[in-house]
Amino acid sequence: MLVKVLHHGSCSKSNAVLEYLDENGVPFEIINIVEDPLSVLEIKSVLKKLNQSVFHIIRKNEKLYLDNFANKNLSEEEWIKVLSENPSLIQRPILIKGSVAMLGRPIENVKYFIEK
Repeated sequence: MLVKVLHHGSCSKSNAVLEYLDENGVPFEIINIVEDPLSVLEIKSVLKKLNQSVFHIIRKNEKLYLDNFANKNLSEEEWIKVLSENPSLIQRPILIKGSVAMLGRPIENVKYFIEK
């Protein structure tokens, strides 16, 4: 089954997952979330597949987050809009296989996800 990878090219973890998939012959499609940001609806779909709230996929160590959002008390809907406008704040990589998804780290989790 084709695995979709929500990817950011400057992320070492994201690049490591792509390398792992390639080395293991796993067919995948790259979705570069910075060049082609996810819409609000697409983020909601990913969250449903992850079975997580938006708070699970926010990169809280990013300078953008620390400078602009760390002290804000935003709702889930507001955060989804922020992530659609600021894709660098989305944890990555996120792997999607059919109706399920997972955050692609640590790499051991990726191995398990691919095998199941």
